[in-house]
Amino acid sequence: MNERDIRIGDAEREHALELLGTHLGEGRLSVDEYGDRSARVATAKTRGELYALFGDLPEPRPRFAQVEPPATAAPAKQGFGLDFRVGSAALTAVAIISVALFFLAKTPLVFLLIPIAVLLIGRTGRR
Repeated sequence: MNERDIRIGDAEREHALELLGTHLGEGRLSVDEYGDRSARVATAKTRGELYALFGDLPEPRPRFAQVEPPATAAPAKQGFGLDFRVGSAALTAVAIISVALFFLAKTPLVFLLIPIAVLLIGRTGRR
């Protein structure tokens, strides 16, 4: 997209009107020219339309912030990703197995399998 084709808003129009007022006050524009250009500023839609109104005038001229280019599309996922339902089912199975192992092994350390499974499933799903 060309910088001149970028649309402007009310703040840019108001700033351009202030600049035209400065040129009127310094005698560079007649009252009729000021009225004509002010009307065109009010209906301007792009930066290029504002630039054209100041083409024959010295500074001050409208200045605009640089526009960041649009973000590129997210890269395609590498590897495989887990569906939410598959990850949920796997996590449920790990929780049930942990409870069964707790009764068999009689140690609460088996419940550490649940956060480990969450970390592994989470990493796999983000690829």
